[in-house]
Amino acid sequence: MEMIKAILYDLDGVLVDATEWHYESLNEALKEISGFEISRLEHIQTFNGLPTMKKLEILNDKNLVKKEDFEKIWELKQKKTNEIIEKTASNDETKLRLHEGTKKFKKICVTNSIRQTAVLMLDKTGQLPFMDYVISNEDVSNPKPNPEGYLKAIDFLQLQPNECIIVEDSPKGIEAARKSNAHVYEVKGYHDVTLENVLNTINQFNVDLK
Repeated sequence: MEMIKAILYDLDGVLVDATEWHYESLNEALKEISGFEISRLEHIQTFNGLPTMKKLEILNDKNLVKKEDFEKIWELKQKKTNEIIEKTASNDETKLRLHEGTKKFKKICVTNSIRQTAVLMLDKTGQLPFMDYVISNEDVSNPKPNPEGYLKAIDFLQLQPNECIIVEDSPKGIEAARKSNAHVYEVKGYHDVTLENVLNTINQFNVDLK
């Protein structure tokens, strides 16, 4: 049987703790344009991990956001996200140690975020040089929970699904990962993604593959 050769990472909640950045930036944009904010509980239960346009569609269904404001809110939200990242993100020593210790594996980040934001997050936390490729929601027709992004990553590496392990934290991401037929390491969040945890999980899968 094949051993694991690549690690495919989700971004938010796995390589970066971006929940707060997205929450703050969307709320600032909503407040400015539509005059209301999403509560933290609502964000966690309903909106976390969804692309911005999907969030706006849900808010539109609830009559909280006008369709004609979508583009304006989306653009302002991206601008605010980038400002927050520029201001608050810095080298992430735990993740740098993870990537240094897993250099023999290929690495791809597969995210529902747009490319510019994803690359900025990886760059500002020092992780971008370790990635062989980044697949954003602009590179797929169907975002997670559809497995398209992960299938693209496996195809790009010219590997089989069982030669890859996917690290995911959200229900939508885990569903996408499972549908790709790769091995899946489900984490509770960003703090679980350490060198020891990732290597232990890979070793466990490799033992099972023998």
